[in-house]
Amino acid sequence: MVKLLWLCTMYGPKVMSSEFVKNWQNYVAKELLKKKVALVALEHIQSDSLVGLGTGSTAKYLIEGLGEKLKRGELSNITAVATSIESHQLAQTVGITMVELSKQEIDIAIDGMDEVDPNLDVTKGLGGALTREKLVEAHAKKLILIADDSKIVDYLGQKSPIPVEVIKFGLAVTEAKLARLELKPVLRKKDNQLFITDNGNYILDCYLSSKRDMTKLANDIIKIPGVLEHGLFLNMADIVYIAKEEKIIKMIRDDK
Repeated sequence: MVKLLWLCTMYGPKVMSSEFVKNWQNYVAKELLKKKVALVALEHIQSDSLVGLGTGSTAKYLIEGLGEKLKRGELSNITAVATSIESHQLAQTVGITMVELSKQEIDIAIDGMDEVDPNLDVTKGLGGALTREKLVEAHAKKLILIADDSKIVDYLGQKSPIPVEVIKFGLAVTEAKLARLELKPVLRKKDNQLFITDNGNYILDCYLSSKRDMTKLANDIIKIPGVLEHGLFLNMADIVYIAKEEKIIKMIRDDK
């Protein structure tokens, strides 16, 4: 409410329109759900663990929560590997000991997601960290993914594009080959500038027109020269937590 009043003071009464207030309330409600589900997932972390820390708005609450538990002495001897420079810096700020990804297997990784289907397959990468996320999370003994209920879909690609990280060289060729897979690749921009990943690459957000065989599509995408990684995380999640207004839903994969 304080921030809402500040916005009104700065920008005048127009911001207090019913539409603005409704949008603001929806934003606050969604952020509360993200924090709630992050704190539930946080309970899976035990002392003396190597933890994989995700990237994005939901993962931010997890990192902050982990820092608080360390400060209160509820957890000890935690080291972590981050999936992005942003998460690495935040984790250091809140007092988490950070290490580089190594041969040592990660005990548990926790991250957000952009879509989740009934099989607990997900799309990730709207935050731009998909390659590092996949490296870290594929190296974990247990992967927990968290989100609010807006991320639930009937099939992957239904609401969000599939991000594909590509090298800069030969971009037009890579883009054309992705289009031949009946995808609509769009070069990602941020603040009217080309988006550059932590690895120094571009991202092509690939839109689908209909439901696809995701296993085949994932294999077809990764075979294209110039593609570094895609945002299809298939058969990877062990546990998925979905935050709804009235409760947290826990879903467990039983076919791994």
